[in-house]
Amino acid sequence: MKPPTRQDTRQLVILTGLSGSGKSTVLRAFEDMGFYCVDNLPVDLIPIFAELHAAGEGDFARAALLVDAREGLQFEKLPALLKHLKKDHPITLVFIEANEDALLRRYSETRRPHPLGKNYSVRESLTHERTLMEPIRKLADVVIDSTQFNVHELRHFITTRFKNPDMRPLLVSVVSFGYRYGVPSDADLVFDVRFLPNPHFVPRLRPYNGTDPKVRQYIRSFPQTGEFLRRIESLLTDRTALTAAAAGAARFGRRDAAQCLARLVLGLDRGAAHPTGLAGYAA
Repeated sequence: MKPPTRQDTRQLVILTGLSGSGKSTVLRAFEDMGFYCVDNLPVDLIPIFAELHAAGEGDFARAALLVDAREGLQFEKLPALLKHLKKDHPITLVFIEANEDALLRRYSETRRPHPLGKNYSVRESLTHERTLMEPIRKLADVVIDSTQFNVHELRHFITTRFKNPDMRPLLVSVVSFGYRYGVPSDADLVFDVRFLPNPHFVPRLRPYNGTDPKVRQYIRSFPQTGEFLRRIESLLTDRTALTAAAAGAARFGRRDAAQCLARLVLGLDRGAAHPTGLAGYAA
């Protein structure tokens, strides 16, 4: 007997909407969430892709396609095609739009031509495109008005609406390093732990590194260690993508601090935390 498959995490999203409304930003947000993304897929290939998605496994079970006015006359086939495909496939149609003033402002800022504007002004092209898109807009499961969104707010909206509940959205790398080797160039936040007591100057602890239980017990016996970790905890939020670096005067303190930060993040269920020693940085 064939084992049952989990249908709740399978998603096929088709993105469309007005030019300048933020479709590319939305597609990148889906890609960051682990969706298999295709930009400007020809309409005639959508049924083939839908069949591949139906048989897909792993990451391919979550896919997003962007189809818009660049398709030209082929785009007129999309409403009838989607009505047919939705009978057999779990498709979510997302339509992205904005008001005319916002779209005109964005085109003025980017100086890019409208895909339908070979013989028309931007305003005329937008009016024509809105008329062309109306039948597909009526079929949309989700309509997003991006007029008041900036890029970051739009990405956050998409992430909240379509994130996979089985996946942790935040990846945290906690890196220990020594200042004499330089600060890691990809660190978003750097926490200097040189104020912590240094086990290097305790003869009985000198042979051990910061991951040894004896060293950890020594460092955590001081009140400033607990205060430091409590302050770090207050910085962690669900919307923060964090690469944390713990710096110490010796390998003892910074490695223990890195391990503590990693456990703290995992304990808060903020995401996947990976304590690492950066090659060339960790002593």
